[in-house]
Amino acid sequence: MQASKEILLKYWKYDSFRPLQDEIINSVLAGNDTLAILPTGGGKSVCFQVPALQMEGVCIVITPLIALMKDQVEQLKRRGIKAAAIYSGMHRTEIDYTLDNFVYGDYKFLYVSPERLLTEIMQERTKRMKVCLLAIDEAHCISQWGYDFRPPYLKIPDFRKFAPNAPMIALTATATKDVKQDIQQKLGLRNTKIFQQSFARHNISYSAFCEESKERKLFEILQKVQGSAIVYVRSRRRTKEIADWLNRNRISAEFYHAGLAMSDRFKKQEAWIKNQVRVIVATNAFGMGIDKPDVRVVVHLDLPENLEAYYQESGRAGRDGLKSYAILLYFKSDLTDIYKQIEQKYPPIENLKRVYQALANYFKLAVGAENFESYDFDFQEFIGTFGLIANDTHNALKKLEDEGLIQLSDSFFSPSKLVFKIDNHGLYNFQIKNANYDKFTKILLRMYGGQLFTEFTTIAESAIARNFFAQSAEVEKMLEYLHEAGIATYQKQKSKPQLTFLTARQDANYLAIDRAEYHRRKTKDTERVDAVVQFAQEERRCRMQFLQQYFDEYTEATCGICDNCLKQKKREVPLDIYARYRQKILEILPANIIHVVDYHFFSNKDFVTEVIRKMIENEEIWYSELGVLQKK
Repeated sequence: MQASKEILLKYWKYDSFRPLQDEIINSVLAGNDTLAILPTGGGKSVCFQVPALQMEGVCIVITPLIALMKDQVEQLKRRGIKAAAIYSGMHRTEIDYTLDNFVYGDYKFLYVSPERLLTEIMQERTKRMKVCLLAIDEAHCISQWGYDFRPPYLKIPDFRKFAPNAPMIALTATATKDVKQDIQQKLGLRNTKIFQQSFARHNISYSAFCEESKERKLFEILQKVQGSAIVYVRSRRRTKEIADWLNRNRISAEFYHAGLAMSDRFKKQEAWIKNQVRVIVATNAFGMGIDKPDVRVVVHLDLPENLEAYYQESGRAGRDGLKSYAILLYFKSDLTDIYKQIEQKYPPIENLKRVYQALANYFKLAVGAENFESYDFDFQEFIGTFGLIANDTHNALKKLEDEGLIQLSDSFFSPSKLVFKIDNHGLYNFQIKNANYDKFTKILLRMYGGQLFTEFTTIAESAIARNFFAQSAEVEKMLEYLHEAGIATYQKQKSKPQLTFLTARQDANYLAIDRAEYHRRKTKDTERVDAVVQFAQEERRCRMQFLQQYFDEYTEATCGICDNCLKQKKREVPLDIYARYRQKILEILPANIIHVVDYHFFSNKDFVTEVIRKMIENEEIWYSELGVLQKK
């Protein structure tokens, strides 16, 4: 077995691990169930990828995010490691071929969403795989105490029986004490080894400012803090508005959200990663799986839904360990508007039933119709067909997704793919009988090789057309003929959002929604908003300490670099001045505090206020019932 450091150097070109990575890897290699809690940028993926490469067999990675899934698969492929993913919108034949590669081939990492674990094809093929490790990413999603609960995660323990000898590693960036306990219990972890890195980020300076003009403050921040930046906003429309405004003010910026075509998203992301663009203005769809170490500042122009999300998003700053900034800007009105968003997030259950019924009618699904079917989904056409209100319908769809009933992949993009359903001999016979397809099939084989017989292969109709000296439309027709004739499976490019039913179509009147649990989660989300509002308004306490305590990490240490710590340093009174001010205060009491602060002897009003505060703490002076300062 190759040593962990040899694997790290061979595939990642690093000669040492980040904190706790080595210990976590050794725990997995020892066959322990392991819970790893590492902050954003802590290198969670290495903690399961490195030991899996040292073990014989397949590592199944369960993650809820298609974009993150695809990103990690591509990264592994670039390193020469065989990996694949199964997600909504894939053709059943493609899923079949993909799973076969893990049963009979030498593929190593299989990425799946938790919903896929419920399918018969996944369960049957897993029985025939040699599974060496189960990795559960975003493990907080299994906890009903967590901020991002996903019901399908609860099915993971049932799936484990198909790989009974494989250890399990659960990974997350954020977990309170309750969530940690829930993860272990709900996943059925055995003799768990727990590794948790401190939530403190010593190189990030946290600040929060109540502003009359967020744009003006943003411009000021970007003038003072040079380097790459992320600006988070809550709406897609705002991403473009802010990016355009920054460009008009000669700060290069791009906007990014999940509604853009995949090609546009990739282009914008790459320009920012390569520092061709300084600022990316994005919704929270941006950032997962992106390893850009030199982000100097992350600005939130809107209050986040919860501190878990804020901690992850702000933690994308300063992954290189250098001084960076995380800044939250808000209007006073934002502090009340955020509670209205909770009401929108939890629409009446009757609304959910109405939208679910409309979906069933839209796709012409009878009660009991098969689950895991994916459909092109045009949101505007859908709401127009049934006279639905856009915002209300969007919130209802999100909640149906949270309840594990549907899955909606926003602006799904899947390039065209092709695989031959017959072998070399069968293709030769087809070419003899269909002379006009002989040259065409030979060009396909010359361009894409023998893998066309073994796996779905990404193809480009335009490139084939150039080699075949034909129009793309003609190539598409010929590929469709091969498909219809049973020679190949041709999956044409998709760019529309995909909606997948995750359960058999239910009767909307008896939709499986637990009302008590629905309202409990609403209450919990309201409590999380309370914490966000408190964090934003906190004026004295160290912000890093505040975040640490939120995640049940208690410490007396302060960061020394957040806005509140810096204000405290300014308030610190030199000992000689403290002694003089204290003596003078004792001389002039009793007196009203305004009279004391304004007394001509005191040149620094901030210092005198701080001296009074410390004297009250030391019980040298006190306030009378009339509000007059008195000596003890």
